[in-house]
Amino acid sequence: MSFKNFIVRDNYKYLDALKTIDINKKSFLVVVDKDEIPIGVVTEGDIRRRLISGASLEDKICYEKEFISMKDTESFLKLFEYFRYEKINFIPILANDGKLKNIISKKQFHLMLLKDIEYDLFKLPFLDEKDLDYEVFNRPWGFYKSTLLAEHVQSKIITVFPKEELSLQKHRRREEHWIIIKGEGKIILEESIIVVEQGRYVYIPKGTKHKVINTSEKENLIFAEVQLGDYFGEDDIIRYEDKYGRL
Repeated sequence: MSFKNFIVRDNYKYLDALKTIDINKKSFLVVVDKDEIPIGVVTEGDIRRRLISGASLEDKICYEKEFISMKDTESFLKLFEYFRYEKINFIPILANDGKLKNIISKKQFHLMLLKDIEYDLFKLPFLDEKDLDYEVFNRPWGFYKSTLLAEHVQSKIITVFPKEELSLQKHRRREEHWIIIKGEGKIILEESIIVVEQGRYVYIPKGTKHKVINTSEKENLIFAEVQLGDYFGEDDIIRYEDKYGRL
């Protein structure tokens, strides 16, 4: 979505602002003057509070004139520091002449980190935040959370519930590196059985059959998985045995 769908003029009515928010679905707007220079910001919550206080939908919008912005040449660390504050959910990005050139939301920032996207505030597209909504995936054996989704590497934190197990499987196009974070279990690696506990590292080469089992009756088994390769799709999972009938 273009950041142009997040821009309003100071002569907009509340009704106009709400219609624009309904298009962008992100609950905030940047107010610009005739030269495309930001002069304020307004959120859906601001509008709602004004209407509750007696304003009309036909009134001109009131907006916050003091707001955080950044030049497109400023550092990653500055952006990082701004987004540490709970109340800052978006930041207008300005060119050297002060004109609005982009907008980055806190969710976009997290998505940029998740996907290892090059830091360039001017070129950064308005990313689809839906990817963040699906970074945690449930499975019959537990769940996993993606922590990095770059071109040649992906990483996850995987949680296996007590007495549950992943399928016996292999991959043609990626190798995996596992580090046990919590719990205990066993890993089947071809013909070998490896008993694992917190701190144990296991390397799984491409084309190697493998499986992890949580042997505990009560405690989750949690491990970090780093995948290295040129493809990470689900169709690169070749299953040989599966407790949950997914062959």
